Amino acid sequence: MKLLNFAVGNHRSFGALVDGGVVDLGARLRAGAMDLTSFIRSDAHGQPPGGAAASCDAPAPSRVLAHPGAADYALDEVQILSPTGRTRYFCIGINYPDRNEEYKDGSERPKYPSVFMRTHTSLCAHGEPIVRPRESEQLDYEGEIVVVIGRGGRRIAEAQALAHVFGYTRGNEGSVRDWLRHAKFNVTQGKNFDRSGSIGPWVATSDEVGTAPLRVTTHVNGELRQDDTSDRMLFSIPYLIAYLSRFCTLEPGDVIFSGTPSGAGARFSPPRYLRPGDIVEVQVSRVGTLRNPVADDAP
Repeated sequence: MKLLNFAVGNHRSFGALVDGGVVDLGARLRAGAMDLTSFIRSDAHGQPPGGAAASCDAPAPSRVLAHPGAADYALDEVQILSPTGRTRYFCIGINYPDRNEEYKDGSERPKYPSVFMRTHTSLCAHGEPIVRPRESEQLDYEGEIVVVIGRGGRRIAEAQALAHVFGYTRGNEGSVRDWLRHAKFNVTQGKNFDRSGSIGPWVATSDEVGTAPLRVTTHVNGELRQDDTSDRMLFSIPYLIAYLSRFCTLEPGDVIFSGTPSGAGARFSPPRYLRPGDIVEVQVSRVGTLRNPVADDAP
């Protein structure tokens, strides 16, 4: 099943895609305006969203997900919002073999993942403009497979890690390249400009996606720039979940950007950074397509 956050006028909720339309699951749970992250967190404990404030006869989240009912809105009637919102975003760098070689620094493949964090304000929703900041002309794209945690835990065994995955979405883990080099050991500022990346449009649940390798591609203005598969990752998704949970407790709703393949704009000669009017599309097999235009920041 594919689940998304959406708005219709002043009404905000989350829903499921069914027969080309959207089922308002928030309304069916009788918990008022809800989002998908709240649903994931409540379902992890088997409780109706809203806790004691929810109606005593409200159906359990798992039941609503299994039997969503008929669509309440056509897809073109709703505004698609970020499917993840205010949560923690763990990001992995240099996770494909060709990506490591792109640096041309003679370094060996890493022994451990490179990890950094992003804020929710650095990511916009499907269809919204990715913003090139006034401070730089080096806005770059990075298409990625994105993992959404459904069941938290500490020191999760790699063999059990996929049981902790709620689902998958797509991400453009946009980078402002010159700001990545402002400090010796710090990429945070270049990864966190407001609306410099994107995520969405929905989360495909793990049972729908399955366990076969996923292909991620990135097109800019229709031109294929990135193309690779998850079975070639230096650090697999189960390994990443196990590794991250070693040093912190993963929580339901946490998000993991699993790394980008080779072909980012910075690796061309000369570099091919994003410009206003460009269209970036990130596609993940069995999950869907994330599409965003590029715009300059307002003066």
